[in-house]
Amino acid sequence: MARTGFGKSISRAGQYLIYLLFRSVEVVLGLMPLKACALVGRACGLIGHTFFPSYRKLAQANLRIAFGREKDDAWIKATAREHFASLGQNFLCGLKLPLMSQKDVESHVTVEGMHHAEAVAAEGKPLLYAVCHLSCWEIFTQVPSLFTSGSIKPASVFQPLGNSFLNEHVKRRREKLGYTLFDRSQGFSGPIQHMRTYKGAMGVLVDQHAGDKGVWCPFFDRLASTSSLAALMSLRVDTPLVPIAMFNDGLARWRMVCYPPINSGEKKTTAEGLTAMLNIALEIVIRRAPENWFWVHNRWKTPQPEFLLSKYRRGIALPVGYDISRLQKFNLLVRSPNWLGDACMTLPAIRALKRGRPDLRLTILTPSKLAELWKAVPEVDDIIGKEKGEGIRAVARKVRQRATYDAAILLTNSTRSTLELWHADIPRLVGYRGSLRARWLHQIVPEPKVTGPPEHHADRYIRLAANCGAKVDDPSLFDVAGSGVANAGAVTSIGICAGAEYGPAKRWPLERFAEVAKRLSATWPEVEWVFFGAPNEKAMGEELSRLIPQVKHTNLVGKTSLSELIARLRTCRLLLTNDTGTMHLAASLGVPTVSIFGSTEPVLTGPLGPQHRVVRYHVPCSPCFRRECPFGHYDCMTKVTPDRVEQVMREALPELASQAHTVSS
Repeated sequence: MARTGFGKSISRAGQYLIYLLFRSVEVVLGLMPLKACALVGRACGLIGHTFFPSYRKLAQANLRIAFGREKDDAWIKATAREHFASLGQNFLCGLKLPLMSQKDVESHVTVEGMHHAEAVAAEGKPLLYAVCHLSCWEIFTQVPSLFTSGSIKPASVFQPLGNSFLNEHVKRRREKLGYTLFDRSQGFSGPIQHMRTYKGAMGVLVDQHAGDKGVWCPFFDRLASTSSLAALMSLRVDTPLVPIAMFNDGLARWRMVCYPPINSGEKKTTAEGLTAMLNIALEIVIRRAPENWFWVHNRWKTPQPEFLLSKYRRGIALPVGYDISRLQKFNLLVRSPNWLGDACMTLPAIRALKRGRPDLRLTILTPSKLAELWKAVPEVDDIIGKEKGEGIRAVARKVRQRATYDAAILLTNSTRSTLELWHADIPRLVGYRGSLRARWLHQIVPEPKVTGPPEHHADRYIRLAANCGAKVDDPSLFDVAGSGVANAGAVTSIGICAGAEYGPAKRWPLERFAEVAKRLSATWPEVEWVFFGAPNEKAMGEELSRLIPQVKHTNLVGKTSLSELIARLRTCRLLLTNDTGTMHLAASLGVPTVSIFGSTEPVLTGPLGPQHRVVRYHVPCSPCFRRECPFGHYDCMTKVTPDRVEQVMREALPELASQAHTVSS
């Protein structure tokens, strides 16, 4: 079956010269014995193994996917080498065979298992063969008498060659052998009608990567896009799908083996179920002589751009009875943001990524200070910690040593983080363009056109997941893993996070936090206030403790690890906070928040959900996103009054609503 061609951009004169060159090669091959062609072909294949390293690496990589769990590296390299020799031998022999008589060709082929096809023909059904790229598969196009008999008419679906002279040359030869030829570009109604009318024999190549139109099925326990064409034809014509394969059987000799028809194992056979079982059958065929299969084809190609499989129309199909735990993992690395708050805002995107395909293994590359956060996220399978000051190549080496990754998504915008993964030799890097890093990204996610309100950071991360094929319209992506709200019937504590590592422009005055705590404790004396903060904010925690000596409280500022912070936040009924990472962490845990915003914009980075309340005072210069107020007066924060915050706190706590008193606005 002709499948590839020379570029159509070559002029007609150029095509003719190529045709003449091809005919000249045929003349030389016609003078050579078949065994000599095989020997020269093997030598050429071994030369190709040496001088075409990219194809050698591809063959070895494919063999590791198929046999890496059961064979050592020496076997894989030896098999790849023998594959190149076999490929060269069968390529030259494939050019020689059309120059021989059918009888001579038949004398070099041993036939095995044809009783399976004969049983199908005896039932008056057409023969539909599942053919794969094994050994000299071109023999199927040269000697139809090997797999047809009597009045059965052979047919072939072909892809026209770009060179019109070569195309006509090949067509004439096939038609002379009795083949009915169908142009692939004209659809499959013709082949189906041929099989129904003449009860003919048709071979369909079934082991190629099928791109976006295929069904994703396990092939050697790794999901691969697989054409469902053969299965659909089988169902349309109501005939079994019969695997047939060609194997090397010595120098310039071959063995054609016919296998039993494929049974999907379903109560009612579907195209997807039959296609999935077809891949299992092909594995059995290939295992008979692994070196004979076409390993230089990128069978397990990662789709571009949607390597997550949620949106594919044909979806994923597993064979009946298949143990999904056998699936080889699609290793995805995600580079976490450096700040706690930003990392928390990525969690909906992380959930979407994890749901994108059943074989996904999700690893987070994160600053070590955030490792405990990611350990608490159930969607994360592994974590690689990045130490402060660690060099680009050191990080890349650490990533390479952990696993071989199929793709990586950068939730950061820096060039440095991109280079860390680029040097880790990950074949697909995904991210926004950023400032200088576009040249190192393989998949650039376009920035949205700003036509309305600013986009929340969580939605920005979600867009990265969507670009990779994740479904992002599920509201449960924003569900939280655990919630302090469950403790609402027995209120014990309210959290306060009065700091902000970013700078003073995000900090509400400390004495106002104290004032709110004192007021609420006056009507709710049983509450315990818990102070949270970073290690460099210990003095702030001590000062806040000094301001409310009569109020029940626990000062944990700078005294908790991240995992301990998570545990204590879960016990809080509410968190009163500035715009901080702790605010986002509480929101991710389902703890309601009252957040005070000044120099930053809650539309961009505020906590998401109806259980969260934001207090702010609008001034013309806000949001400025500065660490310190350039005017020195911090009006956006100082004009937020304790009265206003107290009122919002009472609204957020139904337990105090009946005791609320009138406050000034």
